[in-house]
Amino acid sequence: METRDVVIVGGGPAGLAAAVELYKKGIRNVLIVEREKTMGGILRQCIHDGFGLTRFGETLSGPEYAQKFIDEVMELKIPYVTDTTVLSVSPDKVVTLASSNGLKKIQAKAVILTMGCRERTRGALGIPGERPTGVFTAGVAQAYINLYNRMVGKEVVILGSGDIGMIMARRMTLEGAHVIAVVELMDFLAGLTRNKVQCLDDFGIPLKLSHTVTRIVGNERVEGVYIAQVDKDKKPIPETEEFIPCDTLLLSVGLIPENELSRGADVKISRITNGPEVNQYMQTSWDNVFACGNVVHVNDLVDNVTVESMNAGASAARYAMHKLPEANREVPSVTGENVRYLCPQRVKIGEENETVRLFFRVLHPELDVVIRVKSGDKVLSEKKAKRVNPGEMCHVEVKTAEITRDDVTVEVVK
Repeated sequence: METRDVVIVGGGPAGLAAAVELYKKGIRNVLIVEREKTMGGILRQCIHDGFGLTRFGETLSGPEYAQKFIDEVMELKIPYVTDTTVLSVSPDKVVTLASSNGLKKIQAKAVILTMGCRERTRGALGIPGERPTGVFTAGVAQAYINLYNRMVGKEVVILGSGDIGMIMARRMTLEGAHVIAVVELMDFLAGLTRNKVQCLDDFGIPLKLSHTVTRIVGNERVEGVYIAQVDKDKKPIPETEEFIPCDTLLLSVGLIPENELSRGADVKISRITNGPEVNQYMQTSWDNVFACGNVVHVNDLVDNVTVESMNAGASAARYAMHKLPEANREVPSVTGENVRYLCPQRVKIGEENETVRLFFRVLHPELDVVIRVKSGDKVLSEKKAKRVNPGEMCHVEVKTAEITRDDVTVEVVK
């Protein structure tokens, strides 16, 4: 059986960044496994700019951002295979691959999971109506237009104010379509504020908050949708229902980490993020299985994915060289007021006084808040923020030596 120090499952931005960091830390016997014909992941279809401001100090398109890492992988001669699917990762870290050459098993010292995420579909929403053509997830529509030069519709309604949905509202408009409205169930924006300004406001596209699609009309092709305002329990208000003629409905209603492999490897999954629970080294519940990027939790910026994946690569390298710090104890990251989740979910505390960055999302928007980090009743740090929004990732930093109690808690208060 072939052996590798580290196998990386996925050749998107997370897998590429982890691989480069592994190489720089001295681990060369690695393998990147990508199921598509080319590496780059979702970035290949994200032709808009705005990527790379933090990482590279310039604004890049998605393919340009991915290509920088692909070029580095090529230059460093890091081994990779494409058009190859990982079927399973066993508890003893045997990775089973399937390709046109048949099945192959690799014994790894460590595995890094970087499978990314997928979109929620109509089936997850339970919208009544027939099953006509013209209903797409926003990402699928993006792939059709940007990768295959295929227009998906002319009169468009978009359900959900996620970033891909808003970006596709602009893209469809630029291609000559009429985007009638973006409809959002919540009473606040689901994506980045900058995308609302650049993709909706600048093109005069209406955003209907506290609304949802209640029914899809059409047999062979979408003929229109009914939308309605929702009450405080997110249930449609019947008397507000209206019919909007359209030939296309795009769904931008959230992303789900791709974690069938993680579950198969018996990795502990967070019930909030639907991704593996990790510590500050991006270790899962198995010490020799690491995870990073959107497979752990859905990020709004690819630069954050890169930073997190470099951390995973560096930690996996230290693990493979038996240099990862031993922990005296481990404490949970606890969500306080107006915090939906924290990542990492656990913090290992050893002899080194490490700086740990905790990423989090809030439950609801708020202005003029204090972000407070505590251990028990002891306040470790506080910082003010002008505003927080569920669509935008926040973070705080904490020194492990300061965590003297049995938890570390983050809260966002007025």
